[in-house]
Amino acid sequence: MADEIKTTAAEAPESRNFIHTFIEEDIAQGGQFEGMTVHTRFPPEPNGYLHIGHCKALTIDFGTAEKFGGLCNLRMDDTNPTKEDEEFVEAIKEDIHWLGFDWDKFCYGSDYFEQTYEYALELIRKGLAYVCELSPEEVKKNRGDVNTPAVSPYRDRPMEESLDLFQRMRKGEFPEGSMTLRAKIDLASGNFNMRDPALYRIKFAHHHRTGDDWCIYPMYDFAHPIQDALEGVTHSLCTLEFEAHRPLYNWVIENVPVPHKPRQIEFARLGIDHTVMSKRKLRALVEGGKVSGWDDPRMPTLCGLRRRGYTPESIRNFCDRIGVAKVNSTVEYGFLEHCLREDLNEKAQRAMAVLRPMKLIITNYPEGQSETFPVENNPNDPEAGTREVTFSRELYVEADDFLETPVPKYKRLYPGGPECRLKGAYLITCTGCEKDENGSITAITATYDPESRGGNPADGRKVKGATIHWVDAATAVDGEVRLYDNLFSDPAPDAADKDYLECMNPNSLEVLKGCKLEASLASAKPSERFQFLRLGYFCADSRDSGEGHLVFNRAVTLKDSFGKGNK
Repeated sequence: MADEIKTTAAEAPESRNFIHTFIEEDIAQGGQFEGMTVHTRFPPEPNGYLHIGHCKALTIDFGTAEKFGGLCNLRMDDTNPTKEDEEFVEAIKEDIHWLGFDWDKFCYGSDYFEQTYEYALELIRKGLAYVCELSPEEVKKNRGDVNTPAVSPYRDRPMEESLDLFQRMRKGEFPEGSMTLRAKIDLASGNFNMRDPALYRIKFAHHHRTGDDWCIYPMYDFAHPIQDALEGVTHSLCTLEFEAHRPLYNWVIENVPVPHKPRQIEFARLGIDHTVMSKRKLRALVEGGKVSGWDDPRMPTLCGLRRRGYTPESIRNFCDRIGVAKVNSTVEYGFLEHCLREDLNEKAQRAMAVLRPMKLIITNYPEGQSETFPVENNPNDPEAGTREVTFSRELYVEADDFLETPVPKYKRLYPGGPECRLKGAYLITCTGCEKDENGSITAITATYDPESRGGNPADGRKVKGATIHWVDAATAVDGEVRLYDNLFSDPAPDAADKDYLECMNPNSLEVLKGCKLEASLASAKPSERFQFLRLGYFCADSRDSGEGHLVFNRAVTLKDSFGKGNK
């Protein structure tokens, strides 16, 4: 088995990272991993929705298992019942499947409550754990410093007494917060995680799976290594903040009779500018009404990114390309957008939409006449085919494609200006505009060259004006378009010295109603993605868009400042 795994790993050297190197070394050395299938796990806490930071971790967990032909479990870390909910469990499962991953075993941390409790009794009997009656404030006060050991007056409590108290803790005989079970390790350790850490606490809270069966719950640092070992996990991959907890992870594995000994490996967590990754802060945005929900397209949650128009391929590509690091760093949000543009450029059907419509009247085009033009659905996909768009005397163009008095180097429509192309249709020359009694422009006027069908001059003359997208006024459908920007205007809203709520971008959402859309968009399905020519990539909103009420979210603009600045 070890040789088979090693061969599989060698097939994709381009994706190799230091985690893969460690695993390959473990396989080659044999020992505790000899003959074992590489086995990882993804252990989210079901108290919120997954965000892009979790996505980095789960691509490492599931991707590592895939690379080595191994297994990956999905385990819900429900050892803290306070804010856990089945809604989040189902959402996590949906997000993982959407990304293209599947788990080999689905389980909960609570599946192991009884066994974990038995292991705690074992530690007490070995003299390696004791019941402590210090309050949380007293524990903090007696923690000591680098030169002073911690203190607990209950450390030498007789084993029989601790055993009795712990069993009574389980029965609910003591108030919440009055006692903890602590490991007896080293009160003078330079690693404060090893200064007799708490293993169990009393918490009278209803659990979403076990109900009121338990009133004591294991601490994560105690429960997690036991769960890994019981499931057969070989490599417990976690983010860098758990590096200082690794000695405790190993201490638990060494001192309870688990079936085998997993290895913990840490990697740098994902940081992205202009956003926050704290589930607590994201929850506050939702509960405080700062966003419309966990799936608000401005949120860094996977359901929010999906609703905005992100594809699973773009997100997985992003995670793969930023790599697996040993040092925390911050990635530009622009690079995530860059990965989406690359993906949608190849996949998205093209369409024309006018977001801020102004009527264009072609005065020399026959009234009552119309025609159609074949337009490529996607020039990057030879199999995408074409569609027919209608053209008539009255069209809609973007209001900012016209200036009555042009500025220098303006190459779009203005009276007496150069010929401009109507995308895929004809060449036109602007002749002026119509105004109402208040002097506001109500329509642009132009003439067209009948010999330029397809948008090219018949005599080969050079066209100096811009190419302009348009929508036929006779067949256009109305729609609502939502333009999204970063939720935070500050690139580092999560910094310790800042109030992230004060860093919010007041212009993160602009809603445009009365947009004019190409007729083909009337049949757009929820979550279907398009490139609106000259405007960006858009997605039919999965919640609000439907027949008779079209709503499109801008996933990303066409301009790629990241790509240009990093070539």
